[in-house]
Amino acid sequence: MQIPDLERQARRRAGAKLGWYIHATVYLAVNLLLMILSAQSPRGWAIYPAMGWGLGLLIHGLVVFVLTSGVHEGLVQRERRRLLAQREDRLS
Repeated sequence: MQIPDLERQARRRAGAKLGWYIHATVYLAVNLLLMILSAQSPRGWAIYPAMGWGLGLLIHGLVVFVLTSGVHEGLVQRERRRLLAQREDRLS
């Protein structure tokens, strides 16, 4: 992998992680406000949006921290090897 490709990939991954951190911060702030509002009503309803949004945040985190780091890199390397083998077969 060339240096510009490496730099682009590093920036993309850092951006994805920063996006998740922003998502988590907004999740916490909004759900804290919803819990305060829910505490003032006779029913505790704030758990429902927190659970739904929390599931979305969990999926976002899995994609950013698990899939893009390990699985994606493995698939890219496997595809690179396959393409190199095809090129060598055509040249020989």
